[in-house]
Amino acid sequence: MQPGSVYAIKEGKDKTEQHTLSVLVDNEPGVLARVIGLFSGRGYNIESLTVSETEHEKHRSRITVVTAGPPQVIEQIKAQLERMVPVHRVIDLTVTGKAIERELLLIKVRGAGDDRVEALRLADAFRARVIDATTESFVFELTGRTDKLDQFILLMQPIGLVEVSRTGVAAITRGPEAT
Repeated sequence: MQPGSVYAIKEGKDKTEQHTLSVLVDNEPGVLARVIGLFSGRGYNIESLTVSETEHEKHRSRITVVTAGPPQVIEQIKAQLERMVPVHRVIDLTVTGKAIERELLLIKVRGAGDDRVEALRLADAFRARVIDATTESFVFELTGRTDKLDQFILLMQPIGLVEVSRTGVAAITRGPEAT
């Protein structure tokens, strides 16, 4: 989730920060379970998780994790990830300040009459694509920052939101350098 997200964690005594971590790992059985086990075993929350092979020849995958916590907890998470054997690199994309983050949303909305018209108007305003339409419903596809997707979902709720499916955050740094 992005700062200011409608689903964002409320700040308590310790300032909670949201960070996007890019973790390059060996693409082998059990690696994802070990990385996720680090979070669950220590009570860290995962806001978003995506994983895919990114370097086929080297058999490596990139795990993108969005997590939140006080700065000292974020530093602890990064340090523990870096010590794991199948992990080659951990980059805090939030700290680099040069990250591009996107998420894909599929959303099904039921509606008739004015609700149908309003759903299409909002979809157009958000640049969502209609990927399926029946006489009773639409399925929209929308790509963008998490806060944009959150806002679209909120606006579709009173119209007739039926179902939501999200990919989780995919992120990469700007510029010619690899992360």
